Amino acid sequence: MAVPAAALTSKPVLFDLPYTPMKKKPLPAGRPRQWYISHNRRLKAMRLAIALLDSGVYLPSQAPDHRIRTTAARVGIHPPSDTTCHMVRALLRYSR
Repeated sequence: MAVPAAALTSKPVLFDLPYTPMKKKPLPAGRPRQWYISHNRRLKAMRLAIALLDSGVYLPSQAPDHRIRTTAARVGIHPPSDTTCHMVRALLRYSR
């Protein structure tokens, strides 16, 4: 008879632990300014896409600019530009 893998562990696995962000590391020096701008924009778009997915928005058609901006305000992120909103919709499109 096979024993479930959960029965073999001594401690229960908890999935509902509070979220703690990773420690931030400084960005590498010596890159052009445009690299830092696009890098930070990608990170912001990714955080917004995750927040939208958590709130039940799964399709790009469900995420107009005003919804992305209200989600950013709710999460505590500065209002995104039109370019960042476009990137958020692209992430939602390609996450499927």
